Amino acid sequence: MLRICLSVSIALFAAAQTASADRHLFNTVKQKLAQGKQVVGGTIYTSDPNVYCAMAHAGFDFLWIEMQHSPLNYDQVAKMIWACRDAPAIPFIRIPDATEGDLQKATDIGALGIVVPMVDTVEEAENAVLYAKYPPQGRRSRGGGQYGKLWGNGKYRELANDNMMIVVMIENPAGIEIVDKIAAVEGIDVVFAASGDIGSFTGYERSDPRYMKLIERVKTETLKAGKILAGPSSWRDREGFMFFQGPSEGSLIAAGAKLELGEAQEEKKDVATGDEAR
Repeated sequence: MLRICLSVSIALFAAAQTASADRHLFNTVKQKLAQGKQVVGGTIYTSDPNVYCAMAHAGFDFLWIEMQHSPLNYDQVAKMIWACRDAPAIPFIRIPDATEGDLQKATDIGALGIVVPMVDTVEEAENAVLYAKYPPQGRRSRGGGQYGKLWGNGKYRELANDNMMIVVMIENPAGIEIVDKIAAVEGIDVVFAASGDIGSFTGYERSDPRYMKLIERVKTETLKAGKILAGPSSWRDREGFMFFQGPSEGSLIAAGAKLELGEAQEEKKDVATGDEAR
């Protein structure tokens, strides 16, 4: 049954893209998902453009720019995105909340993906679409920003709605209870099962059958609505999940250092073994 739901979800998503095949999709994350491919994004907390660019060229499909749990401001993030404007990783921003101001700023500085945290009402999901999309689909003001230079001055206004992606995060029991209604909101592309916060809000361990039942509900209702199912990168082998938040720059640096130091130790052992053998 779940396999059928996944097939239907991918088919619906792909069909939506095929229906507008004459429109140019420059959001490669959306392209890959429509082709049935998984996508993974590295998470960025720092304002250092050099770190951003290193991550943007590291092989991730997108970068999850963290503005909910970091001191990053929109000026810093705009400079980060601009510094690596030709990188293959698409900029996604997790905004603090689905306010008109946050959505306007995030889209103006060039994000092609908006991640909305703590969604537990239909209104929040609707607002995310409303203020991220231009009329007639939404109420995004044309205004100004670097989006035009990033994605094409002439055609951006015409193509922005097709390329913008809205990711809603389900993080608490209230959101899980109405996840079917949230997933059904037109314009929502991805529903994210927030593994850590679902455990935090319920007090359930991730091995608890009650926890797994909640995750299963998010999964079933998301796929039933024909939307993309998302979760942490550790769930890449779970059936149905297609969109993943990957590790942060700090985790990657630590992992790289451990790997490098481990290889150095192995080289020392090889040299020592060689000396003894001679």
